[in-house]
Amino acid sequence: MASPDVLKYWVGFSSVPGIGRIRISQLIDRFGSLAEAWKASESELRLAVSDSRSIDALLLTRSRLSLEAEMEKLARHKVQAIPCEHPCYPSRLKEIHDYPPVLYVRGTLPPEGHPCVAVVGTRRPTIYGRQVAEEMAADLARNDTTIVSGLARGVDSIAHQSALECGGKTIAVLASGLDIIYPAENLKLAQHIMASGALVSEYPLGVRPRAENFPLRNRIMSGLSLGVLVVEAGERSGALITALQALEQNREVFAIPGSILSPTSKGTNRLIQEGAKLVCRCADILEELNLSMVAPRQLEIKEFAPANEAESGILEQLSPEPSHIDEICRSSGLTMPQVSSTLAMLELKGVVKRIGNMNYVRSQQARAE
Repeated sequence: MASPDVLKYWVGFSSVPGIGRIRISQLIDRFGSLAEAWKASESELRLAVSDSRSIDALLLTRSRLSLEAEMEKLARHKVQAIPCEHPCYPSRLKEIHDYPPVLYVRGTLPPEGHPCVAVVGTRRPTIYGRQVAEEMAADLARNDTTIVSGLARGVDSIAHQSALECGGKTIAVLASGLDIIYPAENLKLAQHIMASGALVSEYPLGVRPRAENFPLRNRIMSGLSLGVLVVEAGERSGALITALQALEQNREVFAIPGSILSPTSKGTNRLIQEGAKLVCRCADILEELNLSMVAPRQLEIKEFAPANEAESGILEQLSPEPSHIDEICRSSGLTMPQVSSTLAMLELKGVVKRIGNMNYVRSQQARAE
């Protein structure tokens, strides 16, 4: 990484509202280094930069901020600050026109050139959307693709969790400093992500999530990725902003089709109408990105044999389409306690999966077997 003496000035300037990469570049050209720009007098700064609001913000930040304390805080939280001029800065992100001057990272970024795909969607997915997000994220992760998302409720959290559950890698891009996890209920998920992937932000420690930060962080999600998969999105969903930014960045956009009657599929269906790649399976994404399918994993359980008539009867009623527990009771002829206990056992055996609100499907592994 850059030496602490140099890095602290990058951290300082990244803390100044209104001063981004282009303005920093101008200051380096004018003063020779960020250190000299940080130490410059007010009159020198105003001669160098015509935007008085940016200079006002810089002067205020400089008077309040201890660069040494900021560096100590980064070390305490095990956060790396990677300036855009450093070779560790992701080259794919530098392809976009407004990449952040400093990238803050907790955890480990994938190696240079490793494929990443962003998976985004509504915060309130349907049962269908939840199931598709789980299966797509898991399949991509199994095929050595890192899942990028925004740690939000709904599709984002499902995508991160699914990648982790199958031993894959995932990156969460935050709209706050990396010491502030939002939403708070995703703290444990964020910790798991750091253990086998990374939390990323353009914001210094202590910055709280604000509404205007979320569209900005979306450009980083798409910028890190080869393409963006939109699972479910309403007509005004933030996921559509990510898709638009992906198009502007010359990234591929993929969308899951849905019912024309479902509000959560209006956005994805419109994306498909406008030219997004319709996706029905993971292979559709890999083929479009010229990525090879990894050979299927050797399954530990080659064949599943029901242990009793209850298991056999319930499995006959289940398919890839979700079935509610009440429907399973009616079609199997079993009592609710019998069905509940049998489904719990089948979940433990990995052949049945619960998809929210007491709906169940045969698991992907069971279908493959």
